[in-house]
Amino acid sequence: MLKKIIKVMNHNQKGITGLETAIILIAFVVVASVFAYTVLSAGIFSSQKGKEAVYAGLEEARASMEPKGGVMAYGSTVDDTATMGRVSFTVTNALSGQAIDLTPSYNATVADGAVTGITENETTEHVAIISYIDGKQMIADAAWTVEFIGNNNGDTLLESGEQAVITVWLLNYTASTYSLGTDGDDPFIDVAADLPGIYDTFTVEVKPSKGSALIMERTLPARIDTVMDLK
Repeated sequence: MLKKIIKVMNHNQKGITGLETAIILIAFVVVASVFAYTVLSAGIFSSQKGKEAVYAGLEEARASMEPKGGVMAYGSTVDDTATMGRVSFTVTNALSGQAIDLTPSYNATVADGAVTGITENETTEHVAIISYIDGKQMIADAAWTVEFIGNNNGDTLLESGEQAVITVWLLNYTASTYSLGTDGDDPFIDVAADLPGIYDTFTVEVKPSKGSALIMERTLPARIDTVMDLK
């Protein structure tokens, strides 16, 4: 009787052979290997992208400028209106590294150590763009000149340890005299009513070919003087 019960309990049952076990284990190993390779590849890709982002950020910082000192504004009188004829500031590299092309849009004529006029730079294209903005107008590509001071190698590349004085000209300057622009094609203010005056706020944006833009906002004082330190 006991034998019959055991026979019924073991009916249609069979064990797992060693070959079947090996196949199952191999399948698990293959799936695990594929999953591990996918995770590893994703990790390597993320690490590479992170490395590229770090290097891109470092290059961006090395190609950026920072102001050195205050912003100087120079007053003038045009059409019986006291205004700011030009504004200048000193810049240097934010970090040691990449040189910044400061080929100017205009060249200054100097006599006895003083600027007597400016002329458009028609021989070399400028890649750095300087914009002037106030409550009355925006000059997208303003006229500007550059003068390197202190230690420099004589070119127009702002390199580590060098300082450059950038001057943005809002009015045409010939024979030591300011004048309004003639039409919308020049980078100067054309209408006397648009000239900046006392308490007017303006913004100068310096945008090099690489690196972040340098943005400076200043307000003119209560009186227009020949030389004004806007801090």
